[in-house]
Amino acid sequence: MSAATGVAALHDCRKAFADTLISLARQDERIVVVCNDSVGSSNLVGFKSEFPDRLINVGIAEQDLVGVGAGLANGGMIPFVSAAAPFLTGRALEQVKADVAYSQAHVILCGQSPGLAYGELGPTHHSIEDLSWLRAVADLPVVVPADPAQTAQAVRWAAAQPGPSYLRISRTPVPDVTPPGAPFQPGQALRLTDGDDVTVIATGTMVSRALQAAESLRAEGIAARVLNVAFVEPLDAAAVLQAAAETRGIVVAEEATVTGGLGAAVATLTAQELPVRLRLLGVPRAFAPTGSTAFLWEHFGLTAAHIAAAARYIMAHAR
Repeated sequence: MSAATGVAALHDCRKAFADTLISLARQDERIVVVCNDSVGSSNLVGFKSEFPDRLINVGIAEQDLVGVGAGLANGGMIPFVSAAAPFLTGRALEQVKADVAYSQAHVILCGQSPGLAYGELGPTHHSIEDLSWLRAVADLPVVVPADPAQTAQAVRWAAAQPGPSYLRISRTPVPDVTPPGAPFQPGQALRLTDGDDVTVIATGTMVSRALQAAESLRAEGIAARVLNVAFVEPLDAAAVLQAAAETRGIVVAEEATVTGGLGAAVATLTAQELPVRLRLLGVPRAFAPTGSTAFLWEHFGLTAAHIAAAARYIMAHAR
């Protein structure tokens, strides 16, 4: 936070992604990058400059992109397969399922600029369905870092563990929210604030807004617990059920469609194990209008004010 302005500094997670990738590549010659004519938008210019022979650009051919990555993994390399999230996950979904997840290839799928980050480019470029359809693919961890520190943790974790993974790398600048020394483990959420009134479960870009909402609620006497869920899959079931047991309800906030992402995962779990009042904030099953990212956040209620309003609704209707 700037002492002069009192405003939290914002950072691009793609820089943390690229810097960490370069650091790892200096230590391990097996690390390579495969991209789809997206060197600039994936922030890979520095990697290409330092390792020109270890960046493979397949052009705008996402199915080939994932297939080449799987082949490199089968040959003993550690490929980071990077592309705009809507095309990596939508156009190449069969290859993600068969060549990567089913084969348990050590491929790190890097979905760049997810959610509504492309704003004015419209629904073809919005990646709001990726969490829904990748959660449905078996044996594929789905990771949504909340800030640069967690992005760096995700990159290092994905390189070190033996199987496939999907990393959702934010284009939208966000403030730092990860406490120093915070753990990063599959199926482990981070509790960022304590509270016994209501729980806000958020992921990715929504985490900082959840914290803003918690601060405003605190001024009203409402104690909000905020959970940062970086691993949408596997989900931290214990933390979710603890929240259901200890607070009056749960608000889930994600920059994704609500039909199959984090909110759906929380709803399915709690409905079967411990029913609780829920409010799911995300994009409905609809194509977005054309407009800036900020406009779309407001349009779909993905703001701190809307999170706070959902928490108040739960408090007003809780038994």
